[in-house]
Amino acid sequence: MKEIIYADNAATERLSSDALKAMTPWLTSEYGNASQPYFSGLRAHASVESARETVSGLIGASPDEIFFTSGGTESDNWAIRRFFRPDGEARIIVSSVEHHAVLDACREAAIERRGKTAAETVPVDKDGVVDADVLSASIGRGGTIPTLVSVMLANNEIGTVEPVGKLAERAHARSAYFHTDAVAAVGKIPIDVGELGVDMLSASAHKFGGPQGMGFLYIKNGTPLSPFFFGGAQERSMRAGTENVAGIVGTAAALKSRVDGMKKANGVLVKLEERLLSRLCGADFIRNGAKERIPGLLSLSFRGADGETILHRLDLKGIAVSTGAACDSVRTEVSHVIRAIGVPEEYAKGTVRISLGVDNTEREVDRIAAEIIEIIKDR
Repeated sequence: MKEIIYADNAATERLSSDALKAMTPWLTSEYGNASQPYFSGLRAHASVESARETVSGLIGASPDEIFFTSGGTESDNWAIRRFFRPDGEARIIVSSVEHHAVLDACREAAIERRGKTAAETVPVDKDGVVDADVLSASIGRGGTIPTLVSVMLANNEIGTVEPVGKLAERAHARSAYFHTDAVAAVGKIPIDVGELGVDMLSASAHKFGGPQGMGFLYIKNGTPLSPFFFGGAQERSMRAGTENVAGIVGTAAALKSRVDGMKKANGVLVKLEERLLSRLCGADFIRNGAKERIPGLLSLSFRGADGETILHRLDLKGIAVSTGAACDSVRTEVSHVIRAIGVPEEYAKGTVRISLGVDNTEREVDRIAAEIIEIIKDR
């Protein structure tokens, strides 16, 4: 039987055992509606609020600042599309390497508000980092127009960790609000929303061992954000709809498990990625991203190769990697992130993303490297 090697953890991770254990009762014997006042509903409500306390504590927030959602895409869309009032001009400033959940939400916000919202992009350097001075100048050109800045905490394709604390400080100095898409970062690096100084933060549970279809949006108290869904009083009337109790408790359990084991896990991941790079030393490639990256995520661009070919040939050998974000999996052109950081053309098309997890082994890493070398030799 063919050995299967999964190395696309940046796309989704396996459900953690802690999350499964926490969820099981709410998928079987427990089934109360958390919005109802009778005994089973009260138990469900208590579990939801306990999970909210757990999540908030793990990122340095207050429980009433955590709103559970269906995932990172919804959280990003909520932050972008419901920030401004219908009347009056507004600006949204984002980096050129944001996830499409942010970029496309900006486009839709402009359409929905009939041109009253202008979406602007700031560039990044060759490592994918936003310059604080460039951002500050961009905000300043808008004068007194209400402004929202959205810069991701860590890039999902190349792993670069942005200086969000510094960027948020600059934004606030010019009276702008700051949102960060932290989907690729939560559970991977320590996060404290107070230290970051952000007004909103998006997260997705399946990126840190929680269930798919779950996430949360941190909204700092006092941030002017409108409700996303209507029809009920759930999530303090900000997101109507019956609570996904199983998903919520699974999210909290997974995040706690990941944060508790973060230091040990990251040590393992750094050793694995170093081993992989050492096994590829004979190949001609560029590693993309800044020195400060998400542990275990490697964006590699091989000279004269084709990323799609590498992906599919590895798949035939039972190895799962990607060419970039999962949302781009049906596109064959070079991703906007690789374009934005200026990877030379002879390398750009040969880009693959290998994202390792704590379940990966040294033997698996050795095989990934050996198979890639064999593939690029045959081109």
